[in-house]
Amino acid sequence: MNAADKKRLLREMLFARRFEERCYEAYVERKIGGFLHLYPGQEACAFGVLDAARPGHDYVITGYRDHVHAIKCGADPKEVMAELFGKETGSSKGRGGSMHIFDTKHHFMGGYALVGGPFPLAVGMAKGIKLKGGDEISICFLGDAANNQGTFHETLNMAALWELPVLFVCENNLYGIGTRIDRSTAVVDQYKRVCGYNIPAAQVDGQDIEKVHAAAKIAVEHVRSGKGPYFLELMTYRYRGHSMSDSNAYRAKEEERMWSKRDPIIMLRDRLIKAGEMSADDYKKMDDDVLDHIENEIIKFAEESPEPKVEELERYVLADNDPWVKGGAH
Repeated sequence: MNAADKKRLLREMLFARRFEERCYEAYVERKIGGFLHLYPGQEACAFGVLDAARPGHDYVITGYRDHVHAIKCGADPKEVMAELFGKETGSSKGRGGSMHIFDTKHHFMGGYALVGGPFPLAVGMAKGIKLKGGDEISICFLGDAANNQGTFHETLNMAALWELPVLFVCENNLYGIGTRIDRSTAVVDQYKRVCGYNIPAAQVDGQDIEKVHAAAKIAVEHVRSGKGPYFLELMTYRYRGHSMSDSNAYRAKEEERMWSKRDPIIMLRDRLIKAGEMSADDYKKMDDDVLDHIENEIIKFAEESPEPKVEELERYVLADNDPWVKGGAH
C-alpha cells in the first residue's frame, strides 16, 4: 500500500471507531434499543480484508457485530445508524436493528444473530457464483466461538469438496461472550482446525492492517482464481464487552492494557507520522472532521427520520403481503 492508501484506510478505521463509540452513547441515551455488539479494536480485520477484495462486488456475510462490515461494503452510514435507531429510513426499514443490517445493492448479505448461521449461507452464495460462472467470491466473517458449531465443519467439508469460491475470515478476539477460547476449544489456533478439510489457511496479526491486507490479497487471489476455499485467522481483540449488557468483568485489566497498546488505528497513525507522511495535526483534523460528520449528518439523519408506521407492522414479514412484490418490483 502507498501512503495515500494508508491514510485512506486510517480515516476509514477512525470513522468506524467513532461511529461505534457514538452508537454506544446513543444506546446509553436510549435512542438505540435491543442488542448492540460493538467493533472497536477489530477495525483492521474488516478494512484490511475487504480492501484487498472488491467490496460492493463480492458477496459478504457476517454475524451480529456487523455495522462496520456493511459500511465498508458500501452501505450508507446514515441508513445504518437509522436502522439502529429503528427508523423507517434504516437499511432494513427499522425492522432488523443492530444484528440485521442488510444491503443487497452492495452485496452485503446481512448480519445474522444465530451463531454459525452465516456458514452455510456463505457456501450457498459461493455455489451460486460457481454455477453462474461469475468472478465474485463469497466472504464469510466469523468469530472464534462460532467454530464450535456443527455448521462450521459441515460447511468447510462441502466448500472443499465442491472447490467453492469462499473465503472464511475468523476474527479471533479470544472470547465467546465471556468464555476465553482456551476454556471452550480444544485447538486454540483456529487455522489449524481446517487441515482436516484440505483447505489452505493462515494466521495473521489482526491488529496490523498492513499485515492483514497482505495476507488477504493472497487469500482473495487463491479463491478468485478458482482454487477453492481459503481460511484466514486474524488475531484481534474487542475493547468493549460482548454486547452492551456485558459488564466485561471476566477479563484481566492487564490483558486489556496489553492489547490497547496494539490499537490498529494508533499503530497505523504512528507509522505514518514516523515516515513523515502525516503530522499529529493532520490526524487531529481528520478526527475532528470525522466527529463532525457523524454528529451533524449521520446522527441528525437518524434522529429526524420517521418511525415505522404501526399499520405496516406486518409488512416485509411475508412476500405475499408486500405490495412491492405483488407489483413485480422485486
